[in-house]
Amino acid sequence: MKIVIIDGQGGRMGSLLTEKLKKARIPDAEIFALGTNSLATSAMLKAGADYGATGENPVVVACRDADVIAGPLGILAADSLLGEVTPTMAVAVGQSPAPKILLPVNKCNHIVVGVQTYSLNELTDRAVEQIVNLVS
Repeated sequence: MKIVIIDGQGGRMGSLLTEKLKKARIPDAEIFALGTNSLATSAMLKAGADYGATGENPVVVACRDADVIAGPLGILAADSLLGEVTPTMAVAVGQSPAPKILLPVNKCNHIVVGVQTYSLNELTDRAVEQIVNLVS
Protein backbone atom coordinates (compact mmCIF):
# COMPACT_ATOMS: atom_id res chain seq x y z
CA MET A 1 0.00 0.00 0.00
CA LYS A 2 1.69 3.19 -1.21
CA ILE A 3 0.42 6.30 0.56
CA VAL A 4 1.84 9.50 -0.93
CA ILE A 5 1.74 12.64 1.19
CA ILE A 6 2.57 15.88 -0.59
CA ASP A 7 3.22 19.09 1.32
CA GLY A 8 5.17 22.30 1.05
CA GLN A 9 6.23 25.35 3.03
CA GLY A 10 7.17 24.02 6.51
CA GLY A 11 5.57 20.60 6.07
CA ARG A 12 3.43 20.85 9.21
CA MET A 13 0.32 19.35 7.62
CA GLY A 14 2.30 16.54 6.01
CA SER A 15 4.15 15.74 9.21
CA LEU A 16 0.88 15.58 11.20
CA LEU A 17 -0.63 13.27 8.57
CA THR A 18 2.47 11.09 8.61
CA GLU A 19 2.53 10.85 12.39
CA LYS A 20 -1.18 10.00 12.63
CA LEU A 21 -1.06 7.46 9.81
CA LYS A 22 1.85 5.69 11.50
CA LYS A 23 -0.18 5.51 14.71
CA ALA A 24 -3.12 4.07 12.74
CA ARG A 25 -0.92 1.05 11.94
CA ILE A 26 -2.26 0.33 8.48
CA PRO A 27 -0.95 -3.11 7.46
CA ASP A 28 1.59 -3.07 4.62
CA ALA A 29 1.38 0.74 4.30
CA GLU A 30 4.44 2.64 3.19
CA ILE A 31 4.36 6.40 3.51
CA PHE A 32 6.11 8.41 0.81
CA ALA A 33 6.78 11.97 1.98
CA LEU A 34 7.07 14.28 -1.00
CA GLY A 35 7.97 17.85 -0.22
CA THR A 36 7.87 20.76 -2.57
CA ASN A 37 10.94 21.89 -0.64
CA SER A 38 13.54 20.17 1.55
CA LEU A 39 12.15 21.62 4.80
CA ALA A 40 8.75 19.98 4.17
CA THR A 41 10.35 16.66 3.23
CA SER A 42 12.55 16.73 6.32
CA ALA A 43 9.59 17.43 8.62
CA MET A 44 7.65 14.47 7.21
CA LEU A 45 10.65 12.14 7.49
CA LYS A 46 11.14 13.18 11.12
CA ALA A 47 7.46 12.35 11.70
CA GLY A 48 8.10 8.78 10.55
CA ALA A 49 7.66 8.61 6.78
CA ASP A 50 9.25 5.54 5.21
CA TYR A 51 10.65 7.39 2.19
CA GLY A 52 11.16 11.00 1.28
CA ALA A 53 12.02 13.04 -1.77
CA THR A 54 11.86 16.67 -2.78
CA GLY A 55 10.71 18.46 -5.88
CA GLU A 56 8.72 18.10 -9.04
CA ASN A 57 10.00 14.83 -10.50
CA PRO A 58 9.47 12.74 -7.34
CA VAL A 59 5.85 13.94 -7.24
CA VAL A 60 5.32 13.01 -10.90
CA VAL A 61 6.89 9.56 -10.48
CA ALA A 62 5.16 8.71 -7.18
CA CYS A 63 1.71 9.71 -8.40
CA ARG A 64 1.86 7.13 -11.21
CA ASP A 65 1.43 4.15 -8.90
CA ALA A 66 0.18 5.64 -5.63
CA ASP A 67 -2.67 3.88 -3.87
CA VAL A 68 -3.68 7.06 -2.01
CA ILE A 69 -2.53 10.68 -2.33
CA ALA A 70 -3.01 13.09 0.57
CA GLY A 71 -2.20 16.73 1.12
CA PRO A 72 -3.59 20.24 1.06
CA LEU A 73 -6.17 21.11 -1.59
CA GLY A 74 -3.55 23.26 -3.31
CA ILE A 75 -1.67 20.23 -4.65
CA LEU A 76 -4.27 20.21 -7.43
CA ALA A 77 -3.67 23.84 -8.41
CA ALA A 78 -0.65 25.13 -10.28
CA ASP A 79 1.31 27.85 -8.48
CA SER A 80 -0.37 27.21 -5.13
CA LEU A 81 1.41 26.90 -1.77
CA LEU A 82 3.03 30.26 -2.50
CA GLY A 83 4.15 29.04 -5.92
CA GLU A 84 5.67 25.77 -4.73
CA VAL A 85 3.28 23.54 -6.71
CA THR A 86 4.33 23.57 -10.35
CA PRO A 87 1.85 23.04 -13.18
CA THR A 88 3.48 19.65 -13.83
CA MET A 89 2.96 18.59 -10.21
CA ALA A 90 -0.70 19.63 -10.25
CA VAL A 91 -1.31 17.67 -13.46
CA ALA A 92 0.45 14.58 -12.06
CA VAL A 93 -1.73 14.64 -8.94
CA GLY A 94 -4.91 15.32 -10.90
CA GLN A 95 -4.29 12.61 -13.47
CA SER A 96 -3.31 9.94 -10.97
CA PRO A 97 -5.94 7.20 -10.65
CA ALA A 98 -5.34 7.14 -6.88
CA PRO A 99 -8.02 8.48 -4.55
CA LYS A 100 -7.05 11.92 -3.27
CA ILE A 101 -7.61 12.97 0.32
CA LEU A 102 -7.47 16.76 0.18
CA LEU A 103 -7.45 19.00 3.20
CA PRO A 104 -9.36 22.22 2.50
CA VAL A 105 -7.09 24.96 3.74
CA ASN A 106 -8.57 28.31 2.75
CA LYS A 107 -5.31 30.05 1.92
CA CYS A 108 -3.46 31.17 -1.21
CA ASN A 109 -6.71 32.36 -2.83
CA HIS A 110 -8.28 28.88 -2.78
CA ILE A 111 -11.50 29.19 -0.84
CA VAL A 112 -13.79 26.19 -0.63
CA VAL A 113 -17.32 27.49 -0.14
CA GLY A 114 -19.50 25.55 2.27
CA VAL A 115 -16.64 23.91 4.11
CA GLN A 116 -16.39 24.42 7.84
CA THR A 117 -13.17 25.82 9.21
CA TYR A 118 -11.32 23.19 11.23
CA SER A 119 -8.02 23.31 13.01
CA LEU A 120 -5.11 21.58 11.32
CA ASN A 121 -5.30 18.88 13.99
CA GLU A 122 -8.99 18.25 13.24
CA LEU A 123 -8.37 18.22 9.48
CA THR A 124 -5.59 15.68 9.76
CA ASP A 125 -7.71 13.48 12.07
CA ARG A 126 -10.48 13.47 9.44
CA ALA A 127 -8.00 12.77 6.64
CA VAL A 128 -6.49 9.80 8.47
CA GLU A 129 -9.99 8.45 9.12
CA GLN A 130 -10.76 8.64 5.39
CA ILE A 131 -7.49 6.96 4.42
CA VAL A 132 -8.03 4.13 6.91
CA ASN A 133 -11.55 3.64 5.51
CA LEU A 134 -10.20 3.57 1.94
CA VAL A 135 -7.55 0.95 2.59
CA SER A 136 -9.59 -1.27 4.92
